[in-house]
Amino acid sequence: MSKWPIRWDLLFRYRMIEIIALWEGRLTTNHLIQSFGIGRQQASKDINSYLKNIAPDNLIYDKHLKGYKPSESFTPQLTRGHADEYLHVLSRTEDMTVTFDELDMGFENTTMVRPVTRNISPDILRPLVQAIREKKRVDISYISLKDGEEADRIISPHTLVCTPLRWHVRAYCEHSKGYRDFVLSRIRGIPDINDRIVMGKDEDEDWTTQLCIELKPDPRLTEAQAAIIANDYGMEKRTLHINTNAALIRYVLDTYNIDINVLDSNPKGQQIILGNLEELKQYVIF
Repeated sequence: MSKWPIRWDLLFRYRMIEIIALWEGRLTTNHLIQSFGIGRQQASKDINSYLKNIAPDNLIYDKHLKGYKPSESFTPQLTRGHADEYLHVLSRTEDMTVTFDELDMGFENTTMVRPVTRNISPDILRPLVQAIREKKRVDISYISLKDGEEADRIISPHTLVCTPLRWHVRAYCEHSKGYRDFVLSRIRGIPDINDRIVMGKDEDEDWTTQLCIELKPDPRLTEAQAAIIANDYGMEKRTLHINTNAALIRYVLDTYNIDINVLDSNPKGQQIILGNLEELKQYVIF
C-alpha cells in the first residue's frame, strides 16, 4: 500500500467503497455518508477519487441500481476480498486491533487469536443481502450437517447473524414450515431471488421474543475465586445480564463457553453458569 500516500481517514473510506461494492453489488454515496458522517459532496468526491487514483476499472455506474456496481474485472486494491471484512462491517464488531493488523501498522506487541474465516463466496452473499433488503424469497441449494445431502430450499431471509465461529442467515424455510438458521458456508451454487417474501421478521416468534440471560460465577468456586470471576466479567452483584432474543440465546451461551448439558467436574473449567436456567430452559434444551 506504500505506493499510495493516502491519509488514514481517506484510506478507511476507500476500503469501505471496495467492501460494499464487492459484497453488496451496489455502492451509493449513502454508504459513506452513514458510515463516516460526511456530506454527500464529500462522499461523491471520495468515490471519484477512488476511481481516478486507486482502481479506475473497478466500478461501473448503473442507472437501474442508482449506484455503482463492481465491474467484471473488479480486483480489491486496499482490501483482501474476504467475506469477514464485509460481515464485520455489518455487525460493527471489527475492532481497531484487527484493522491495524490488516493494514500493517507495525503494532508488534499486540496479537489476536481469531477463528478461521468460513469459506463464503460473494456470489452467495450478494443475493442474500439483496433479498433481505428488498424483502424477497430465495431459492438455495443447502447441505445439512445432519445427513450431508444437498437439497433445494425456498427461504425468506430476514437477518444475517454473526457468531464467533460462523455466519448464518435467519430465514423462514418453506420445506420445514418454520424459521431456521442457514450456515452461509453450506450454501452451494448461487441463490436465486424470486418473488416477494412469504414470512418476514415480524412473524419469527423466537426472533421477536426478548429474553435476559443471567450469568453467575460457578457456585462451586470459593468466595475469593467467585469475586475474581465477577470482576472479570464486570458483573453487578455477581450477575451479568445479557439481553438477547430466543433465536440467539444458544449462540450467546456458546460465546461464553457454557454447556448446560455438561457440568465440568472442575469448577475452574467453566467458571460461569446460567443463573436463570429454569426460565430459559425451553429455548436451550432440545
